[in-house]
Amino acid sequence: MQHHYVERETRQLKKEQLYGDQAVQFLYSQVRENNSWLFRRLISARVCQALSYMNYDGILSNRLKNYFGLHQQLNIDAQECLEAPDNLDSLRKIFERKIRYWDCRPLPNDPCAIVSPADSRMLFGSFREESGLFIKGKFFDYEEMLGAEKRTWLAAFQDGDFAVFRLTPEKYHYNHTPVAGKVIDFYSIQGAYHACNPHAVVSVVTPYSKNKRVVTIIDTDVEGGTGVGLVAMIEVVALMIGDIVQCYSEEKYEMPRSVGTGMFIRKGLPKSLFRPGSSTVVLLFQKERVRFADDIAANMSTPAAESIFSSGFGKSLVETEVQVRSFIASCRNQRE
Repeated sequence: MQHHYVERETRQLKKEQLYGDQAVQFLYSQVRENNSWLFRRLISARVCQALSYMNYDGILSNRLKNYFGLHQQLNIDAQECLEAPDNLDSLRKIFERKIRYWDCRPLPNDPCAIVSPADSRMLFGSFREESGLFIKGKFFDYEEMLGAEKRTWLAAFQDGDFAVFRLTPEKYHYNHTPVAGKVIDFYSIQGAYHACNPHAVVSVVTPYSKNKRVVTIIDTDVEGGTGVGLVAMIEVVALMIGDIVQCYSEEKYEMPRSVGTGMFIRKGLPKSLFRPGSSTVVLLFQKERVRFADDIAANMSTPAAESIFSSGFGKSLVETEVQVRSFIASCRNQRE
């Protein structure tokens, strides 16, 4: 089956090239069904880190010499990159590249705007059963995602909304802050390293909440904040993602530091880096605090599109390709 997404700028349907799709389908069908022990080993931290090293630092990386050809194949815009193309001469450097986001990814002027945390493909939904956007237990289990013991946050986001941002391997892999506010909690949850390929997502029940992830709770109802209540930013690892490096920088990429409780973070700035591969960012919002962009909402129901998510989950779920720091939602009270 083909997997389409909507290119936001042109509104055109695009067919996604699913990297390693045959291997992923084999892993999640034959291996998972016939050898559960081997499957668990293959999605473990140790194996994923070893595969990541082989691909981006070891034998497989060393065999690839035509880096300029790879830049072209991955559609990397050299003018966006902070470093000259000659310096992006390894797979790791390509996938961990920095861009001139201050020039090529402008922030919306609206201080109440919520922006995309990543160059990614986006879907959104609701935890409210009465909502037409209700999607229950597909991408993640709600309690499992935040941590069953985190009762305060489970209560805070109950009946709220969520957005899923799926990074593909060729994307810029820095995540940026989607809102401004004060960090009131920050913690990691251990887990597996399931693939984020759409076939893998529909094959495994709630994969995002089973993977290792980092949760940041941001209070935006503070002075200088975005004013959309509490926001949970959850960075989820995936197959061949070695790590999530926290590297918040207030001036371009300079003087990076780890995110921690009590920090005030400004909107649209680099927050973390996914080590090479593909992965996912999930945002959670409180009930009736945000309204998503109309074009992204309309794109989810594009009739001509084929989507693995739509087929697997029985609901029209067509992704929109969004750029980091671009407008995705705003304060609900502001727009209604």
